[in-house]
Amino acid sequence: MGPQLIVPPIYSPIPPAIHPSHADIDAQTAAWAETFGIGSPELRSRLVRHDIGTFSARILPEGREEVVSLLADFILWLFGVDDGYCEESDLGHRPGDLAGVLHRLLRIAQNPDSPFLLNDPLANGLRDLRARVARYGTHGQSARWVDALREYFFSVAWEADHRRAGAVPNLNDYTLMRLYDGATTVVLPMLEMAHDYELQPHERDHPATRAAGEMASFIIVWDNDIFSHHKERTSKGYYLNALRVLEHHEGLTTDEALTTVISQRDRVMCLFLRLQEMLEVTGSPQLRRYLASLSHFIRGAQDWGISSLRYTTPHDPANLPSTFRATPTDDSELPLDIPVISWWWNLLQPERRHLQAATA
Repeated sequence: MGPQLIVPPIYSPIPPAIHPSHADIDAQTAAWAETFGIGSPELRSRLVRHDIGTFSARILPEGREEVVSLLADFILWLFGVDDGYCEESDLGHRPGDLAGVLHRLLRIAQNPDSPFLLNDPLANGLRDLRARVARYGTHGQSARWVDALREYFFSVAWEADHRRAGAVPNLNDYTLMRLYDGATTVVLPMLEMAHDYELQPHERDHPATRAAGEMASFIIVWDNDIFSHHKERTSKGYYLNALRVLEHHEGLTTDEALTTVISQRDRVMCLFLRLQEMLEVTGSPQLRRYLASLSHFIRGAQDWGISSLRYTTPHDPANLPSTFRATPTDDSELPLDIPVISWWWNLLQPERRHLQAATA
């Protein structure tokens, strides 16, 4: 297995924040999991100790409490799917069967009154989540939430095919899969719901806004791969992680892979900050609110990642940092050599010219 990986402090220029009702939200989410019987009793017992309500409270520190609670319940539900179906059952090695199960759940999200899976805890939990999404969001936000859930389901079925084959995807394919199987995109419509606004299509669908969301997703899942590496590497069975991808395909040691992954996420963090600054100049108040929420999402995932029992694993302690660093290890403005995301860097020059013309 080799020596334990020591994770250094990670670059985080975003200040921490947390919703004042975080303790109540955490308790409510634990109760919700019990009410709907999410996962096996053993899995549910683990999940309710992972401070998932606190995680949600860090993502939405100023959001409507009802939506913060909805997000917390949804994150726990996602772990019920990911841990229970994908990682800890035979279903996670049968991509065709898994796709069928997930497709039926997707139909519940689309039409919660559909008269099937009536005794399925995950389906019934999803019915409740879908009703609350409709209550606090618009029809458009609800539809985008369902669409993002489809992306998540599709990506975890793809991951299951690698798990079945024991194969390690290359960095480009892994990055594409990870942007969605981390379930970050399913959270994005809730950032709007929590503050009672809806981005207008000309801003929401602009490539720069979409890129900002993807950059946030990349940073969050790359950080998660760093913080979860010890948990995944020492657990039973197959795992996928950015460090493992680099070890397998680039021949790097684990320490070298960690250094590379940190460099990659630092470079994207610097790009995210530059893009955020430019979008804030001409963006609507709603877009500025959305960008601020993306920042909270990034920092919230970082604070949760170094503190949750899910990753600190007290029974076999991970060597995680307790602080963050103020400067990046890599602030290059050159694109990363990952084709599926290299287009992000193309946005900066055209956007700068547009801003210069608008202020001339």
